[in-house]
Amino acid sequence: MWAVRLLYLQCAALAGLTVYLVVLDLTSENVRVGVAVALTILTALGVAAIFFVARGLGRRTRGARGPAVVIQLFTIAAGGFLLQTGPVWLGVVLMALGVLTGLLIVLPPSTRALGID
Repeated sequence: MWAVRLLYLQCAALAGLTVYLVVLDLTSENVRVGVAVALTILTALGVAAIFFVARGLGRRTRGARGPAVVIQLFTIAAGGFLLQTGPVWLGVVLMALGVLTGLLIVLPPSTRALGID
């Protein structure tokens, strides 16, 4: 259940980023509209994808485990990028969150709960 809760936390954080991007899209003077809108739409699609994966994992759907692990790999990669470009503290937090959630997803109790064992 903690893996599902952490996935919902990631979903909420990404939703907050989406709102922030919408505000930036509407208030920035010097913006490339196509790039800004595409980034905002992709972020919103990421929110939907993580939400459905978290819901599937919460309902103990076998097929949700693989995408949940892939999401954690992307989270770790984003954290590694932030370690190089800053802010470093956010990179560390993202990498720790990705590793923790990924481990919770593949631990034996989670595997048994999904009926994979």
